[in-house]
Amino acid sequence: MRYLVTRHDLHQFIECCMSAVGARSCHGAALADVLVEGDYRGHYSHGLNRLDMYVKDLKTGICAKDGDPTIVKCTAATALVNGNNLIGPVVANFCMELAIKKAKQVGIGWVSAYGSNHFGIAGFYSMQALKCGLIGMSCTNTSPLVVPTRGKECTLGTNPISVAGPALDGDSFVLDMATSAVALGKIEVQHRRGEEVPVGWGCDPDGKDTTDPAKILRGGGLLPLGGNEATSGYKGYGLSMMVEMFCGILAGGHYSKNVRRWKETDSVADLGQSFFALDPECFAPGFESRMSDLLKLHRNQEPSEPGLSVLVPGDPERQHMAECDRHGAIPYHVNVVDHMNSMARELGVEPLSTTRTIDP
Repeated sequence: MRYLVTRHDLHQFIECCMSAVGARSCHGAALADVLVEGDYRGHYSHGLNRLDMYVKDLKTGICAKDGDPTIVKCTAATALVNGNNLIGPVVANFCMELAIKKAKQVGIGWVSAYGSNHFGIAGFYSMQALKCGLIGMSCTNTSPLVVPTRGKECTLGTNPISVAGPALDGDSFVLDMATSAVALGKIEVQHRRGEEVPVGWGCDPDGKDTTDPAKILRGGGLLPLGGNEATSGYKGYGLSMMVEMFCGILAGGHYSKNVRRWKETDSVADLGQSFFALDPECFAPGFESRMSDLLKLHRNQEPSEPGLSVLVPGDPERQHMAECDRHGAIPYHVNVVDHMNSMARELGVEPLSTTRTIDP
């Protein structure tokens, strides 16, 4: 059984929870926007599942409840922003809007931020550029959760990156991925469900592959994209370091082991993040037409398995959104909603309704 929750109810629930711990209404709304979009697109590891973390950060006072990001350094095409320890979505929206503004003016905009926090799905920000006919990119470093190839200590984050490019008739290429084999939230979801994880997702405290999510979460770590060395995990390791270069290193925030441990609130996160917007009209004409052709070349291939069509980045999310639209709501595992409702009761917030259900 799964609970069905409308996007409207979910948005209101998140805003109420954030208000209960002192967040500005516009900051709570910004968080609700990205968390709801994450679940709507099927990225359950970065939606409602993350709300308790934001609540804890504000409740303990380790994350700022009020204020605005500030521009520290600026050129025609670049900017360095101090996020002032605000919640990530507030910082990220500010930076992406600035990158888009610069791209409209001079063809390209790159904005890096320090003093930020977890910002939800990276694709939420790269896709903002699509509305303006621009190519968008966003990336962030995170708490050290990933064990490098041949290592057994977590020294890199999941370090997600998203790139979005416009095509004809509202179609688009939207890559949104962690540079680890999976996001930590997917391990947590499996742990809450009492289910094992596939080989290649994580390792135990000795750096050995394991399918037990408890061992990954308690002293082990995530593996880079690709898994272990035999399956080219070193490539994901390299991509993760690239994102770290663009984020913590470039922006001057914390990086690698210097970032606080996951969900600890004894110090500020000071995450580094980068946002990029590019006007394709500055290059060869007809970008959107060629982009559409590229997408069709892959979607129209004969599949290797009948009934399983070839997808392009962004298609799995579109399929999930279509499923949500058919239900008129987002389906959630019972344990996830029950966990968040327990937190809501502690905050004095009306719990999410559990009256609508569907079979798995």
